[in-house]
Amino acid sequence: MYALDGKVALVTGAGRHRGLGEAMAKRLAAEGAEVVITDIGAEKGQQFAAEHIGTTAEMDEIASEIVAAGGTATPHICDVLDEDQIVGAVKKAVDTYGRLDIMINNAGIGYLMTDILNLEQKDWDAVLNVNLRGVFFGIKHAAQQMIAQGDGGSIINIASQAAKRGFAGAAAYVSSKHGVVGLTRTAALEFGPHNIRVNSICPNHVTTGLGAWQNEHFSAAGGQSEDDYLSAMQSRIPLGRVGLTSDIASTAAFLCSDQAPYITGQNLDVSGGEEMH
Repeated sequence: MYALDGKVALVTGAGRHRGLGEAMAKRLAAEGAEVVITDIGAEKGQQFAAEHIGTTAEMDEIASEIVAAGGTATPHICDVLDEDQIVGAVKKAVDTYGRLDIMINNAGIGYLMTDILNLEQKDWDAVLNVNLRGVFFGIKHAAQQMIAQGDGGSIINIASQAAKRGFAGAAAYVSSKHGVVGLTRTAALEFGPHNIRVNSICPNHVTTGLGAWQNEHFSAAGGQSEDDYLSAMQSRIPLGRVGLTSDIASTAAFLCSDQAPYITGQNLDVSGGEEMH
């Protein structure tokens, strides 16, 4: 549908089954793109426990599934907190496939959640550093490569509904995603003259692996069952359902295709109508 043949994409945080990164990587590959998928690969202390990160084995499985479906994909370990590893991931795309046309900054933390009075600096720093600093590194080094190539490109940052409103118990996450919106707008201004389009996608709730954890966490915090929590959520959404990973993957495929050549600096709500600004 979106004819991405000949395009090379790099997707961070794409090493977990049921995740947004996996869905976007598979959709881009199905559209003909050659894809480098990255994730942290191994747990690194309590803040990056195995249940919340993409392991090397899982990332390898996702890449193999893309290849088995007729696509092209290469896995690569990358911790977005380390600027040198972002440089290395861009280099991996160029060394493997010859160029970089699409960068999707998807890696993020959405599981260190508590109220402000109980939020520790170490958790604040972890969330802001992954969700915002990691996106900054991804934009910076993808843009450098795209400028050197001289024929433009597309950078997509995964923000959130939490980039548009506050959520009690999620101060660090909300702050980081609001920051992604401002960073996206600024990058679009700076890189527009190079025909590099920079946009963000702002999903509402999607029941990924992380989303399932959030269902359990926030329903318990509100004294509700998960079923009641999800029912209340659905009642707020005009289209009557929570988001699917495929909703986000389709939006990403459109934004990085030649069918969106005049769209940049946008922070696009993909929320079934729950957010309209």
